[in-house]
Amino acid sequence: MSTDDLRAIELLNRVRYGRVATSMRAMPFVAPARHLVMDDSVVLRMHRGMGYHRACSGSVVAYGADNFNTGERDLWSVQLTGTAKMITPTDHELALFGGGPHHVDGEPFDAVYMSMTPQFTTVHVLEYGAGETTAGAAGTTGSGPRHDQHAE
Repeated sequence: MSTDDLRAIELLNRVRYGRVATSMRAMPFVAPARHLVMDDSVVLRMHRGMGYHRACSGSVVAYGADNFNTGERDLWSVQLTGTAKMITPTDHELALFGGGPHHVDGEPFDAVYMSMTPQFTTVHVLEYGAGETTAGAAGTTGSGPRHDQHAE
């Protein structure tokens, strides 16, 4: 395993949720998922009712997680890319996942599980200096007007 792979595993173990991305009928989508890092793979739990698992199964997916809403001074983001496959989780994996949400988008939660072995791993770290803060980094707490720059 590379240094990035080991760092990604360490960081992923700090959070429980991330986002899985792939395309369905040529349209990209991003969906929430709960994850477990198991040896050389990542096991994902999603809501079956969204139907996204059908597009993921057998396809190349990206899975990303971050600590952007934790309040930590330094921020990080991990992205894994690999082929997803549908699985039946072991009793041990089910115990590690714990209970799921009661409802997703108003529907009773119905879990579906996938596994992916990452082929590519990317880790980004945004380091802030002492005394600096990430408050407002998500764009929700800043004051004053927002000024986007556009190429002309």
